[in-house]
Amino acid sequence: MKFSIRVFSFLVASFWAAVLPTIAQVNVTQEHNNVSRDGVYIDAGFTPSAAANLTRDLNFNGTISGNVYAQPLYIEGGPKGPMVIAVTESNNVYALDATTGLPIWSRTDIGPPVSNTPCGGFFPTGITGTPVVDLASRRLFFDALINGSPTKHFIYSLNVDTGATTSGWPVDLNATVIYNGIPFVTLAQEQRGGLALVNGIVYSSYSGYVGDCGNYHGWVVGVDINNPTNVHGWATTAIGGGIWGHGGVASDGTNMFVVTGNTFNTGGNWMGGEAIIRLQAGPTWSGQPTDYWAPSDWFSLDNGDTDLGGVSATIVDVPGATPSQLVLALGKDSNAYLLNRNNLGGIPGTPYQANVGGINRGTSAVTYHTSQGTYISFHNDVSTIRAYKVTATNPPTIVFAWSQNQGGRGSPWVTTTDGTNNMIVWYAATTSGGDQRLHAYDGDTGAVIYTGGGTNELMTGTRQWNTGMVARGRIYFGADNKIYAFRLPTGSPTPTPTATATVTATATPTATSTPIATATATATPTATVTPTATVAQSPTPTPSPAGCSVISSSPPCSGIVVGTPPTDFTVNLSAPEGGVQGSVFMVNGTPANSVTVLSGGTQLIFHFDTSPVIEGLNTMHIPAGAFSCGEPGGHVEEFTCTFTYQPSTPTPTPTPTATPTARPTLTPRPGITPRGRPTPPPRPVAPPR
Repeated sequence: MKFSIRVFSFLVASFWAAVLPTIAQVNVTQEHNNVSRDGVYIDAGFTPSAAANLTRDLNFNGTISGNVYAQPLYIEGGPKGPMVIAVTESNNVYALDATTGLPIWSRTDIGPPVSNTPCGGFFPTGITGTPVVDLASRRLFFDALINGSPTKHFIYSLNVDTGATTSGWPVDLNATVIYNGIPFVTLAQEQRGGLALVNGIVYSSYSGYVGDCGNYHGWVVGVDINNPTNVHGWATTAIGGGIWGHGGVASDGTNMFVVTGNTFNTGGNWMGGEAIIRLQAGPTWSGQPTDYWAPSDWFSLDNGDTDLGGVSATIVDVPGATPSQLVLALGKDSNAYLLNRNNLGGIPGTPYQANVGGINRGTSAVTYHTSQGTYISFHNDVSTIRAYKVTATNPPTIVFAWSQNQGGRGSPWVTTTDGTNNMIVWYAATTSGGDQRLHAYDGDTGAVIYTGGGTNELMTGTRQWNTGMVARGRIYFGADNKIYAFRLPTGSPTPTPTATATVTATATPTATSTPIATATATATPTATVTPTATVAQSPTPTPSPAGCSVISSSPPCSGIVVGTPPTDFTVNLSAPEGGVQGSVFMVNGTPANSVTVLSGGTQLIFHFDTSPVIEGLNTMHIPAGAFSCGEPGGHVEEFTCTFTYQPSTPTPTPTPTATPTARPTLTPRPGITPRGRPTPPPRPVAPPR
């Protein structure tokens, strides 16, 4: 048996040695592959014809435990071969063999997640944002929310090859982070965005929870990876201003960029919200107009919960344009904004902007270059994936390129065979609103290349905002309790194991523990299982109860314009509710006063004593998990949509022209000569009102 293990391992190692030089893309260390958050992967195998025949690798096990919002990572150069790193909301961390999907090591002792977060966030909440790897030190960094007294955010550093915690880590953010007298308060802060590593400092961004409750701020925290006692932070001065995008912090290699959302109680004084913020190392912020931009209507965006920061920042370079070094923000106001990232310009600055349709929130965009020009692409809340071209002009402009209808919610990514040619935009139609399949489109034309495959290619348990990653002719995508692997028809062959075994490394729960794998293998081995590993069957994951979603509303979420301010708002659910309260439904941040339940629990009419509608754009919102519905234990998905109120102007009724009535001829009394009346001037015709 030991002999067969060595032979098999040798064959797999020989295979990887043969294929590694032929494919360019290696080591996916962070969200969207690059710190610019462009989402581009160079892999020579991804021609359109090969991509059209993508199939799921059924021999890739990929079993993990917990819900997944983070992108997987791919790391080579370790003693046990290429591996996929995955993290879950249960505070579990896994290093899976990149070929077999079986664990090389795992950490399930990080600490208990929080079962219920404020406002209806994730259930549970543990590790949400995508980790980052420093290849030079072979370390993995991530933020974990750990339940306790008090609950705290910790930033961890693990040896990426063994899972051991680095000495001096984790970093307790509650105890170490403060900015201008504002303390970091864990339970108010959600960590959603991917971590970034720039010049030896790991950066993590924070927002509030769904529903905008609590005294949260938009935060960026920086930790020196070589001296974890050196911790700095920046926060919005006002309450609110969350950094909501899946990509978190973007960087041009020197400066860091984030986009913030709506703030509260500012009195019309800008305090960091609805803005693109440029941070220097630390992070530190100068406060100068060169280092921030907010639109002139930022206060209106605040009042309408119309976050500018719906999508994380993306670094965009447009050769030939003036300026050519840009940063992109996509807002819930349906606009795309490009700014000169070397001089953001303060308020209102000089944005290059265009209406790109639909609400954009929570996700990441991509940017790529072809022989036809520079593009940005994204998925929005009107169920379309779109691409726009940024012109190489002075100034640059944003021009529509293509659009494809596709439901669900997610962040696209891009493959190219050489950095310019065969550009393909990929998207996973996540959540119950999508078909939970991969889709691919030509980057220049939007022509459909891949439509999701067959029965085997269907995924389950995908989560909103998530994105895939590409390595060695494969796409990996994270879902609840599972990492899926898809391969090209000419991609890496996968050895077929004769038995499925899960190898779990154990680790003591101290800050400096070193996990050590021990015991004997009892099944035919897979590529990187060492002869001294404990074989344990993977637990059968417990599926999350199915909830429900809002399928229609009145006013509808279709850009409708209403002429009178309503006090009643109707939502129709895909499954009956259970115990809804009126206050869970908000218009422009104002909760409803009451609710009436009809149609067996699938129709809800929310009533306001006084209409909360304002002239212009209005936002209706129900936070995720606000009430139970669907199967027992299920909850409603987040619902947000907008409509416009424009007061009706009544059609003027012209005043009719008066027709004079003839006066009777007076008969003079005897002896009296009647006085003549002067002839009155004609009455003017009244103009219409």
